[in-house]
Amino acid sequence: MKAPTGGPEAISGPVVLFDGVCNLCNAAVRFTVRRDPAGQVRFAALQSEAGQRLLARHGLPAASFDSFVLIEGGRVYTQSSAGLRVLRRLRYPWPLLYGFVAVPKPIRDAVYRWIARNRYRWFGQRDVCMVPTPELRRRFLD
Repeated sequence: MKAPTGGPEAISGPVVLFDGVCNLCNAAVRFTVRRDPAGQVRFAALQSEAGQRLLARHGLPAASFDSFVLIEGGRVYTQSSAGLRVLRRLRYPWPLLYGFVAVPKPIRDAVYRWIARNRYRWFGQRDVCMVPTPELRRRFLD
C-alpha cells in the first residue's frame, strides 16, 4: 500500500485500475459491475489516459500492467489486497471472501502473481482495450 503523493483532484469512491487488454481482467470488471448494483466502484484501464494519470499521481510505474490496483480512501492497494477489498464491497456472498486477508500477504500475492503471469495464456487478450457499453460508460473514468 502506498499513500498518495500528489494531485489535488479528489476521487469520489473506490477506483479500480485494470489491464484493459486482458480478457480475465475485463471479465473481473463485468463481474464487479453486476454485483455492485449501487455503482460504488469505478474503473479505468491502466493503459487509458485516466489510468496513466492516476498511476502517476500515486507514484506507481506507468508501464506495468500486471497488477490490479484499487484506489480507495486516498490509499492504493495492489494485487491480492486490491481484489479482496473490491470483493468486500459487493453484494452477498462475495464479501465472505474478504476473510482471505487472514492468509499472509506474501502467500496471497504469490498466488496472485502466478495467475497474473499466466492470464494471457489461459484467458487470452485483446488487441485494444475494452470499449465499455453505454451503460458501463458512466462507471469509467474519462
